[in-house]
This record gives sequence, C-alpha cells and structure tokens, in this order.
Amino acid sequence: MSAPLKNDRLLRALRREPVDTTPVWVMRQAGRYLPEYRATRAKAGSFMALAQNPELACEVTLQPLERYELDAAILFSDILTIPDAMGLGLSFAQGEGPQFAHPVRTRADVERLGVPDMESELRYVMDAMRVVRRELAGRVPLIGFSGSPWTLACYMVEGQGSRDFATAKAMCWSDPALAHTLLETLARSVAAYLSAQAAAGAQALMIFDTWGGLLAPSAFREFSLRYLAHVVTALKSDMRARDIPLILFSKGASAHLYEMAQTGCAALGVDWTIDLADARNAVKGKVALQGNLDPAVLRASPEVIRREVRRVLDSYGNHPGHVFNLGHGITPEVDPEHVKVLIDEVHAYSRVLRAA
Repeated sequence: MSAPLKNDRLLRALRREPVDTTPVWVMRQAGRYLPEYRATRAKAGSFMALAQNPELACEVTLQPLERYELDAAILFSDILTIPDAMGLGLSFAQGEGPQFAHPVRTRADVERLGVPDMESELRYVMDAMRVVRRELAGRVPLIGFSGSPWTLACYMVEGQGSRDFATAKAMCWSDPALAHTLLETLARSVAAYLSAQAAAGAQALMIFDTWGGLLAPSAFREFSLRYLAHVVTALKSDMRARDIPLILFSKGASAHLYEMAQTGCAALGVDWTIDLADARNAVKGKVALQGNLDPAVLRASPEVIRREVRRVLDSYGNHPGHVFNLGHGITPEVDPEHVKVLIDEVHAYSRVLRAA
C-alpha cells in the first residue's frame, strides 16, 4: 500500500490542481459489458459470491485497467453491502435486481438495526480493498464507495428495486420521525464504512445517492442532503479519512449542486441533464466536478462518441477540477471497443484544450 502513485491525475483534479490531460474513469467500469467479467462471475457462481471473494473482486476490479488507459480503479462491490450486513438478507434474482428477505417497515424493524462491525460483517470488502491496493502497485488511485443513507433506505424499506420507491417515500410523509431514525443509523454506518475503506487503502471515496432525484426539493434537503452532510462532517473529523477526497453523486439532483457543494466534499458527480458549464457556474469554483456524458452515447458510432466527448470537454472548458465520467453507470449492452474510443478521445482532446 506504500507504493508511490505513478498516475495521480484523478487526485490532482479532485484537488482542482492542473493536470496534463483530463482524468477519466467510468461508473460500473467493471461489469457485464466485459466478457472477461462475465466469465469471472460464472466462475464465482453468483454476484454475491463474486463480491464476497476478495481475490475474485480484485480480479474484476483490475479487468478494465488491462483493456483501457483509465486514470482510476473503483473497487468491485455493491452499494447494498451495509443493509446486507445489518441482516436484511440481500439476494439478486436473475433479471430482477436486488431483493431483501427482511424489509424495514416498522419501528421495531428500525430499532433492531445497528452500525455493522466493519472488520467482521464487512471484512470481505476491506480485504478486497487491501488486495487491490497491493496488486495495483501504485498504477492508479483506488476509489472506495457507498450508497447514500437515502438510497440505502429506499431499498431497505421497499425490499427491492423500484422505479419510484413509493413505499420508502410514504414513510417520510406518514412517519417522518421513523424515517429520520433510520437515516441517522444509516448515516453513521456509511461514515464508518467509508472510514474503514480509507484505512484499508482507498485513495478517494464516493457516495452514490442514486435516488435523491426522486424527492421534491424540500424533501431532498430533509431526507437526502441532510444526511449526506452528516457523512461528510463525520469523515472530516476522522483522522483515517479526513484527507481522502470525497465525491458526492446525486442522480437527478442538478438543482441542488450549490447546496451539495457546501457540505465540504471535494467533488460532485453530475448527470447528463445539465451542461457542465452551468454546473461549474452553480458551484462557483468550490468543488471539482465529475461527469457527465449520457451513457446511451456509448451505443452510438465511434464518430458520435468522439463528438459528444468533445462537447462535454468544451462545456467544462480549460479549467482545473474536471474528472470525465458518464452521467450514470455503463450499461451491459455497450461494445467494449466503444469505451476505448471514449477514453482515448478524452485524453487526446483534453490535451488539445490545454495547449490552446
């Protein structure tokens, strides 16, 4: 874990320092679009068996770096590891996404929950982090991550994936005190989880608030943003994590970028529903920005991919503090060669921008 970084573009960009070319990584860069990932998952037998095996998790974490000139690795895991460690019985049904055997619906359900022990219930995550750091040998930084308190609560209350998470939202209206009790426990858990990842070797951290955009503005501030801020504050006071840059990504919440920038995070992920120029103006130079190509562009021709990459880079302009990424995760049907086109164009065109 002490090997010096050979490529620190990501960390420099997150600190809004100059870089020779815009760093790029891709959400879900280790995943079903890669044939080698599908082969390793088949060997593991299931998604959870893969995620809970540190050596195999390392293998799939490194697979995209063998194909592409990426500027970061992100640990292969899942955002629902915390509720699984709380005993909710996580499983993944074929073609149906995550399901919990024991949803959280009542006060008794919530009161049974506690912050998991990170080196017992979630040791497999920390072991995987340590293995990946060793195998990377300083090649690129390693990103650790968690789901946000609100997003975790959505799945825990609903018991499965959903388009609108109406059951979780209903709890906020019918029993807001119960919702806050759940979210407070989750905020403490997320902070402890990310701190443990930092201690195990993460060099950057990210929180995925995937379902923040489902909330109306006042509800977003009360049930999502409030707990994102709690996590940031906790990490800032934790000697293991306070110097690790933290990225907040709340999908569909572009209207709240200025407020999120006030939390003390290093960077904000941005989805494709806002131009980066507008996002940069919104945060007033307070944080770096990550994003924001529409993942569907990767299903277009190489010519279109290159054009849209240039459009995103032009929108941000020749300013420090940009990490190129998709506006959400890569989808399984994408041609792996199209990802190479994207990464190569980011590096090539951003060099041109810096030379202008």
